[in-house]
Amino acid sequence: MIPFIILMGRPGAVFHVTFPVVNRASFGIFGSLWCVFNRATMACIWYGVQSSIGGTCVLVMLRAIWPSVNNIPNSMPLSSGTNTRDFMCFIIFWVISLPFIWPPVHKIRHFFTFKSILAAIACVIFMIWCIVKAKGVGPIVKQPATIYGSDLAWAMISGISVCISNMITLTVNAPDFASRAKTPSAPIVSQIWSIPFSYGIICLFGVIVSSSSQTIYGEVIWSPVDLLGMFLDDNPSPATRFGVWFIAFSFIIAQVGTNISANSVSAGCDLTALFPRFINIRRGGYIAAIIGLVMCPWNLVSSSSRFSSYMSAYSVFLSAIAGPMAAEYWLVRKGHYNVADFYVTRKGSWYWYNYGFNPRAYAAYMAGIAINAVGFAGDTGTPVPVAATQIFDLSFFTGFGTSSIVYYILSRMFPVMGAAKVFEEIDVSGYEEKRMARCDEDANSKDDCTEKESSDV
Repeated sequence: MIPFIILMGRPGAVFHVTFPVVNRASFGIFGSLWCVFNRATMACIWYGVQSSIGGTCVLVMLRAIWPSVNNIPNSMPLSSGTNTRDFMCFIIFWVISLPFIWPPVHKIRHFFTFKSILAAIACVIFMIWCIVKAKGVGPIVKQPATIYGSDLAWAMISGISVCISNMITLTVNAPDFASRAKTPSAPIVSQIWSIPFSYGIICLFGVIVSSSSQTIYGEVIWSPVDLLGMFLDDNPSPATRFGVWFIAFSFIIAQVGTNISANSVSAGCDLTALFPRFINIRRGGYIAAIIGLVMCPWNLVSSSSRFSSYMSAYSVFLSAIAGPMAAEYWLVRKGHYNVADFYVTRKGSWYWYNYGFNPRAYAAYMAGIAINAVGFAGDTGTPVPVAATQIFDLSFFTGFGTSSIVYYILSRMFPVMGAAKVFEEIDVSGYEEKRMARCDEDANSKDDCTEKESSDV
């Protein structure tokens, strides 16, 4: 996913614009609103899902302090999908997250540094603890494969596809984070090593911990939080309770950081673009938190198959949005932006197209969805050909590839204003230079006023 994140984030790093603005270049001033709405919806849902996972961490931490928490009587109906104990822990995590939405991200950057260090230490301790209890890494890492040939290959592809679906939201809104970069190369240098290293290490830790659980409990526990909670069964020692508390606390901090950076900020940027008169990034973050609460996310994560189906479905839509965005920047206008036209709705501007909508982008968007439509139907239980299922297993690549190719072809057949022959990352409107000039003029005027006041005194 690194190449796609870099491809999508480059416009933000160069021109310091966020995803809603970058999307206007391909879909149009008004046409981008549908794409922004999709991304905002995803951010709100993910906020609720991450909060639900954080609630399970809170439960384990509270059990380590007060074991009787596990026996809180339930007063909620079965139809709610949860119980009093779990709902209480969800609310606690939800409330803990709220203060972190208030300040701008750059003002709590040290919190994210603390989170990264603390979570890494907790993961290493948890893995070593499991290896010691199991007297080894367990049987899963050693056992032979049970499927072979093409079945094994497509099983691996399907698993990779689910992992990619988990990152598709960050791929699409990469400009949101890249827009804060001091230099255009800053996101590339940081992400090209940090993403594969961090994700690879965490996946390795997860496999080893789950493999160890089979030796410890006779069954594979794939959820680290569930396994951590099982350490508290059967009268644990004070040392065990403290260890569980520390790891659970670290996971809570990690979840809060993830929720703010990946979901709250993204939802804030998107909702601000949808309702700029009424919403800013801070208000958008709190709206995402409220939606994450009322959507009852515990029902979504109650079944792994239901959750993976949901993730794969949204990957289809977001990949079809990402394709035209990448083709627009890298192949059609070749790095040429008219930043001033991003903020006007007049006929003749670069991104006005047809009354604010770019039909080329929407044709490409529909093509990117259509190629995965049959496979998506099969994922819901409808009998479909094997080929359709395999195409759906590659939903991000097929959706992204199809939509980008269709967009490029249509843009060649029906050229857009500002289409370039040579790649050069430049703002043809000079918007940034004009803005900096105005800032300099304001600063000079302020200095003149200060000097005049001093002389009067």
